[in-house]
Amino acid sequence: MALGLGLLGLAPSAFWAMTPKELEAAMRGRVGVPHVTEPLSRAELAGLMDQFPDRKPALLWCRAGDRS
Repeated sequence: MALGLGLLGLAPSAFWAMTPKELEAAMRGRVGVPHVTEPLSRAELAGLMDQFPDRKPALLWCRAGDRS
């Protein structure tokens, strides 16, 4: 949003009406072509998943009468 509304100076209605491809084209016209890197390999993704595992939310309930 900051890029579309700020850097590109789009009106909110124009920003929200754009498709992702249109926004990408506008960004490329304003800031140039970004440096493209190769996608992660399966091994790299697995390593990141091991390093940053999803956390299960803490249980926020207890049985009736159980105050511990």
